[in-house]
Amino acid sequence: MARNNRKKSVDFYILIAAVALVFIGIIMVYSSSWPEGTVRYGDGFHYAKRHLMWAVVGICGMLVMMNLDYKIWRKYSLHIYILSVILGLLIFTPLGLELKGGRRWIDIGFTTLMPSDALKLGSIIFFAAFLDRKKDKVSSFVNGFIPAAGIIGFTAALIYFQKDLSTTITLLATLFSMYFVAGMHLSVIAIAATGAYFFWQYAINSEGNEYRLRRILAFRDPFADKLGDGWQAVQSLYALGSGGLLGVGLGQSRQKFFYIPESYNDFIFSIIGEEIGLIGTIFVLSLYGLIVWRGVLTAMNARDTFGCYLATGITALLAIQSFINIGVVTSSIPATGITLPLISFGGTSLVTYLTGIGILLNITRYTDKNRRKTDEVDN
Repeated sequence: MARNNRKKSVDFYILIAAVALVFIGIIMVYSSSWPEGTVRYGDGFHYAKRHLMWAVVGICGMLVMMNLDYKIWRKYSLHIYILSVILGLLIFTPLGLELKGGRRWIDIGFTTLMPSDALKLGSIIFFAAFLDRKKDKVSSFVNGFIPAAGIIGFTAALIYFQKDLSTTITLLATLFSMYFVAGMHLSVIAIAATGAYFFWQYAINSEGNEYRLRRILAFRDPFADKLGDGWQAVQSLYALGSGGLLGVGLGQSRQKFFYIPESYNDFIFSIIGEEIGLIGTIFVLSLYGLIVWRGVLTAMNARDTFGCYLATGITALLAIQSFINIGVVTSSIPATGITLPLISFGGTSLVTYLTGIGILLNITRYTDKNRRKTDEVDN
């Protein structure tokens, strides 16, 4: 079958939804960070200016990636993965910076970087290339499951030892989603469920991790300890509840005045709910839903299996991390620290997600509604 090299325009829905989320993020970071910026730096625009700078960098990265044939990443997937692993290992060197009880940042002088964000995208690219090479052996235990489990386990462990359980779970779920789409044997689900159970028991019961158990207990009834471990959940619910249908008005949040810690980061969704109400939160959720829907269609109609797995990974990462963040903010799951993709303050996260969106957009240029595959020609 002849290959169709004609490029189409990128998926307009994904592009507009992503840009809209970034624009909302800039506005909400400015609004929610004003009190802390004023008190800590004497400049209410401090966080907003930094976020805007990284947004420009990220959008430039997205524009480059959406015009660069995604198949190049299969060729350099191992190099990208090794580089992301090296960045992750730098956490344990003198460059590593410990903040908020975890060693998750690299201090490079003029700014700090969070290597786990780069590791997310790097591992998705590498795992997509691995599954593409193993497409005829994915269901095999020896040639499929064992090496796949090794990649997933090693990558997750590298993040877990940074004391970042939420990102570990996000990455595990993302890579497992890719493995599922690739055609893993159904028995792997039982193995994965058993492994997940023992991992969870270790994560919450091992020495030094007592705070995780306290968070789970607080989640059951945050108002029982609203001045302690339930503080964040309670204040977040206050913010969402006071917003009502239309919100208290843009910039008028009360909870951002040091009631919610880092209201411009992990709990920015609660400020969105407070300031622009239920209507605003539904609009944000609709934008995420639009990207996920179009991302799934892109994966289904990709011109080859590598594009399918890559689109699956990027879409799953966005969906899973958004779900966890919003679940925490609405007290639907125990509190944990993870950003809201494309909206929360954080340069590394914003650039990484926009880069991933750019790759996804490039895949949409080559989708085939008839699902014609060109694997034999490409290989």
